[in-house]
Amino acid sequence: MLTERIDRARSRGRTRRRHDDAPDTSALFARMAGLEPGAERDLLCEEAVTAWLPMAHRIARRFRDKGESLEDLQQIAALGLLKAVNRYDPALGAFESYAVPTITGELRRHFRDHLWDLHVPRRVQDLRNAVRAARRALTQQPGGQQPSVAEIAAQAGLTEDEVREGLSAMDSYQARSLDAEMSFSDGGGCTIADTLGESEPAYDRVAEREAAKEGLSHLPERERTILYLRFFRDMTQIRIADLLGISQMHVSRLIRESCAQVRREAGEMPA
Repeated sequence: MLTERIDRARSRGRTRRRHDDAPDTSALFARMAGLEPGAERDLLCEEAVTAWLPMAHRIARRFRDKGESLEDLQQIAALGLLKAVNRYDPALGAFESYAVPTITGELRRHFRDHLWDLHVPRRVQDLRNAVRAARRALTQQPGGQQPSVAEIAAQAGLTEDEVREGLSAMDSYQARSLDAEMSFSDGGGCTIADTLGESEPAYDRVAEREAAKEGLSHLPERERTILYLRFFRDMTQIRIADLLGISQMHVSRLIRESCAQVRREAGEMPA
């Protein structure tokens, strides 16, 4: 009986249909295995990549619904294929069995490392993936409801604090547009941008005044008085000239030179 099962298994292995994009390149890889790095090996490597590229593109199409363009996915898969060709040893077995995990891993690393709208440390990304997998497993159980933090922690083998951290990271994978609509229980709606406050222009004025203090403290008393009367008491240059007993042209020159000095000491603040 055992012998018959083995024979049937061998028969299925011989008759199993190979993928149309799985060419026979065993002789090519055998030649590459005996070559040192150089021009000849590079040519054989290019030939192998070209032969297996349809398979890499097929694997890339599995990820096309994850928010990345198919062209970019195919380029990433081709990079994984190149790595597989360069690292493959015929003693490992069939090339396809080695290349598929390599290409798939390259695609998954791309999504893990490059498609987060906010920068999230690798450890937090891994927590997010573990929490998501545990939550999916719990909700798919018969009668499964939204699991608690404690249930997710037990399923994933994490602490509850780690689960909370992973849950919070789920919102970092893809940011919502400010134009995204929000709905309320009363039937009304607005965009996220409508709920944001506006910039307060007085904040800039406060920052500029603080930056100007150092430069003002270095001015002679007369120049400080002139700037105070002009910009805080809103006096005209002619009236300031009359108060100080100097010409209006002199007042104008002192204002211009004093303002330039204050701006220099404040780091070229706006005029």
